[in-house]
Amino acid sequence: MTTSRDTRAFLGQGWKFPLQVTPAGGMARASYEHRVEESVYLILSTAKGERVMLPEFGCGIHDLVFQPNTPGTIGLVAQQVRRALVQWEPRIDVLDLVVESPPGEATLLLIRVGYRIRANNALANIVYPFYLREGA
Repeated sequence: MTTSRDTRAFLGQGWKFPLQVTPAGGMARASYEHRVEESVYLILSTAKGERVMLPEFGCGIHDLVFQPNTPGTIGLVAQQVRRALVQWEPRIDVLDLVVESPPGEATLLLIRVGYRIRANNALANIVYPFYLREGA
């Protein structure tokens, strides 16, 4: 039988991202569900090839930064986000993924990811802003 303690241990603990120092001078830590959320953000924020020791880690959306804001680009962004999260975050199931461009924001894509944490069935979501550099 899985206990609440076992579930939380599976979700993990670690340094908070971005790194922060506590008032006592120690490193701030993130635990459990917050750790998973930080991991999702880290995956989306990391370009493939950015990490020397693990060049395949990250999300391919950064290769699309100079693409025009079209339905095709939006589809590619959604595909790359789903692929990266399935590959690099085994603690979640992606339930909903919507990429949209707000009116009047030609270079902004809002990536909305709804996910379920497998260990405890907790639902969570994140909105990740991604900026295209059209005409740059």
